[in-house]
Amino acid sequence: MSHGTSRLTGVGVIRQYPFDLAVVSVAAILAYGIATATPDGNAVRLLVTFPLVLFLPGYALVSVLFPAADRSEREATSTPLDRQSRGIDVLERLGLAVALSLAVVPIVGIALPFTQWGFTTVSTAATLCVVTVVLAQLGVIRRFRTPASERFTVSPLASLARLRRDESAVATASSILVVLAIGAAAGALLFGFLVPPSTGGYTELALYSDDGGEELVAGNITDEVAPGESVPVTVSITNQEGEVTDYTVVVQEQVIEDDSVVERTRLEDLETTLDDGTTGTGELSVTPTASEGETVRISVLLYEGEPPEEPTNENAEEDTYFWVTVEE
Repeated sequence: MSHGTSRLTGVGVIRQYPFDLAVVSVAAILAYGIATATPDGNAVRLLVTFPLVLFLPGYALVSVLFPAADRSEREATSTPLDRQSRGIDVLERLGLAVALSLAVVPIVGIALPFTQWGFTTVSTAATLCVVTVVLAQLGVIRRFRTPASERFTVSPLASLARLRRDESAVATASSILVVLAIGAAAGALLFGFLVPPSTGGYTELALYSDDGGEELVAGNITDEVAPGESVPVTVSITNQEGEVTDYTVVVQEQVIEDDSVVERTRLEDLETTLDDGTTGTGELSVTPTASEGETVRISVLLYEGEPPEEPTNENAEEDTYFWVTVEE
């Protein structure tokens, strides 16, 4: 009595495991690990995000939909009945991989906000990784169920030889250009989402005065002082630059004639370092040096880092001011 034997042993399965789908699965896992382990804006993170979003899930899905090779690749050894099955060539697979990836990713983006994980970088990368690996394994099963004579396999040398034998060089070149154009357009779209045109950070500068209680109020700064008397004022700086920033505040007394500064006196400097998204305040006692009866402008000039040798309202990052008259 004879016993049936399996067509593929464990070792045989490993040897015949599709190389391209193994690469796709490993690449998806590595992309997930790198994308979630590196900070936003990192060049490596951006580099691995492109294939995870634009190619890998689509290629895995193509392997499920089209396990067979292109008809021209197998018609020499297949029967007329076999040649009725549909397959696609390498260029068509690459083009469909990009197109189907652009179909899979929006579905993931729509579905994730309704889950407990939410729509985050980690959840998106993890979902795309799982989808890619699962589809790739389904693609493996589909190929194993396809007759060996019809099964799609990756053979770069054979593909190059077919391109050389192809009588329709124009059609081949056109196919390559279509694939490259789709990839370039999709890549530009993704880059626009991941790295939008930078509008730069910003810093807010404001002056406050004490209203006599515990609260600070904007404006209402004393505009008349006796000779030698100081004007109390609170300087507020809010850092929205996206990084830790060193600031220098220059308090300058300015004599104005015909809307032009004719004399400058540097009264005080204030230095501080603020974390991104934080606000710092400092108390100043500004003592004008103007003569009795003279009105001067007190300008508060803000600089990132060290100020220039001659601080002005024009070269300051931010500036604000108030007027004060020295009583006679």
